[in-house]
Amino acid sequence: MRVFQKDSNIFNLLSEGISEGIIVVNSDQKIVATNSSTDELFGYEKDELIGKPLETIIPARYHANHRHHVSSFIAKTEKRQMGKGRDLNGLRKNGEEFPVEAGLNPFELYGGTYVMALVTDITERKSYTKKLEDTVQERTKQLTEALVKEKELNELKTRFLSLVSHEFKTPLSTILSSVTLLSKYNETEQQEKRNKHIRTIKAKVHQLDTILNDFLSVERLDSGKVNYDIAEFPLSKVVNEVVYNANMLLKPNQHIQYPDNIDDVVLVFDEKTLSLALSNLLHNSIKYSPEDSLIKIIYKKEKDFMTIAVIDEGIGIPENQQKYIFDRYFRAENALLNQGTGIGLNIAKQHLENLGAKLSFESKEHIGSTFIIHIPSEMKPTTS
Repeated sequence: MRVFQKDSNIFNLLSEGISEGIIVVNSDQKIVATNSSTDELFGYEKDELIGKPLETIIPARYHANHRHHVSSFIAKTEKRQMGKGRDLNGLRKNGEEFPVEAGLNPFELYGGTYVMALVTDITERKSYTKKLEDTVQERTKQLTEALVKEKELNELKTRFLSLVSHEFKTPLSTILSSVTLLSKYNETEQQEKRNKHIRTIKAKVHQLDTILNDFLSVERLDSGKVNYDIAEFPLSKVVNEVVYNANMLLKPNQHIQYPDNIDDVVLVFDEKTLSLALSNLLHNSIKYSPEDSLIKIIYKKEKDFMTIAVIDEGIGIPENQQKYIFDRYFRAENALLNQGTGIGLNIAKQHLENLGAKLSFESKEHIGSTFIIHIPSEMKPTTS
């Protein structure tokens, strides 16, 4: 330490003009010289660090290995960056830790071995780097999510196009076949055969109309271009129309049982929405139920809701897939052989929920399903 006292004017001249901290330690790893930047950096008074062990300004958790590292460094007597590839922290007098970067330079002077460290506070750099890394990570996450969504969208478009192609091709082929056969039945006594094909054509046209209405509903829902007309109307009107149209789709010996206690029931709701939802539920029940089965429509008046349930004896929904049943384009694995777009339930649920109503269900595979429309009792008309 006397060496640096003896040459203090030279050391001060060289060190005080440098903004980085300069620390000189001897072979015993005691601090023999500092500049004012070091004292300010670590929170000490002038010359307060002189004579103290180097560990004074190093966090305690590093003490065990640090002395060995410094001794090994002095023995090799070569310049290097301290802590390269590792986080290096300094310890202020008040106990606060902060990130530092230190360049080490061993040297011989008057027969003694010393190490001079040039110490830089890199808090701002670390903070900037952390912010940059966080920003890059966030941008990467956003990009990854965007790519996943784009991939899902492309897959959805592919499935949609395949679905549309299939759903339109089948009924159109049936219509074409029926029209072709109709032209062959010219005799009067063949009227029943003609009627059979006319019924088939009507049913397939109705099916195509339903598909188109579903696709148009999706477009309107996605674009927000949906206008609802909340008004009074008799429930029997909707039920009768829906059942009449559904009768064309019934399989042999399928029957629809609908309530006879609704003649005086008046609802305040959007008539088209209820008709769409009820039609979808009834068509699904017909499609996924076997021949010789009964489909029931049940109406109940409850405290806050009026409920309309459609109950069938169909194939049911596998329990592990029930949570996806209202997802757009989803079709349960046991329904893949039946025609369908997988959007009807999604559309019905969205329209109902937009009006404060609900659509719930219970189902057991191989036993049947019950879908229930819950309509609030206190809705008020929006038309005069």
